[in-house]
Amino acid sequence: MPETAHTGTILDRIVADTRELLSVRMQAEPLIAMRNRAEQAPQPAPFAAVLRGDSLRLIAEVKKASPTKGLFDPAMDPVSRTITYASGGAAAISVLTEPQHFLGDIAYLSTIRAGLAAAGVECPPLLRKDFLFDPYQVYEARAAGADALLLIVAILSDAALTDMLALGRSLGLGVLVEAHDEREVLRALQAGAEVIGINNRDLRTFVTDLATTLRLRPMIPPDRVLVSESGISTREDAQMLRGVGVDAVLVGEALMLSEDVPARMRELMVS
Repeated sequence: MPETAHTGTILDRIVADTRELLSVRMQAEPLIAMRNRAEQAPQPAPFAAVLRGDSLRLIAEVKKASPTKGLFDPAMDPVSRTITYASGGAAAISVLTEPQHFLGDIAYLSTIRAGLAAAGVECPPLLRKDFLFDPYQVYEARAAGADALLLIVAILSDAALTDMLALGRSLGLGVLVEAHDEREVLRALQAGAEVIGINNRDLRTFVTDLATTLRLRPMIPPDRVLVSESGISTREDAQMLRGVGVDAVLVGEALMLSEDVPARMRELMVS
């Protein structure tokens, strides 16, 4: 199993826990079997293309809990939540699949896809948001019904980032490559990332500052898709980010805690 970078943050604990759970899943279903399932899965929907347009695009997140904020919705139904997002105009859906710290489940991906089909609702592209560092997890994402996946620069070596990005693309998956500082943005660009996410949350202190996106924005070439992540909750936040050329925002907590999700979505999808 590939080594991961040591960050000195809670990421190290999450990655260690993910590694243990992954070992169990790999014993239950070996790589060759997972790869066969992935290669037989339906073709993923385009991801990068839906994140650009004449308004700020919204990646709405299905997120039951977080390590810092605890439970958002103990009785969360991922299908009904996604139907609300899809009906509200979300360009894509981010699905937390990490089970221990975020109480996610990779089964959410197939459950959401089947549930929306049964309801006659078109399913937006599904992004698997997890802590991915092994090729097995890329095949697993495709087999489970993901259209795209998240790669976090901070936990990957340059070689692993390049290899995981290439594998995802070879399977037809979109890839959101997440960076938090100048060095990580440069690494994402060197790896050839097409969709770059700037995480406004400092994983060392958990302080969230939208100025992170403003500071790093000039480093992103115009031919890349730029996504701002974390800490976006108001129309003013959205307008500021759109004003500097951000293509899309990934929003979890503000939607999970909103009493009127469609109204909050409309506030964020500014022109």
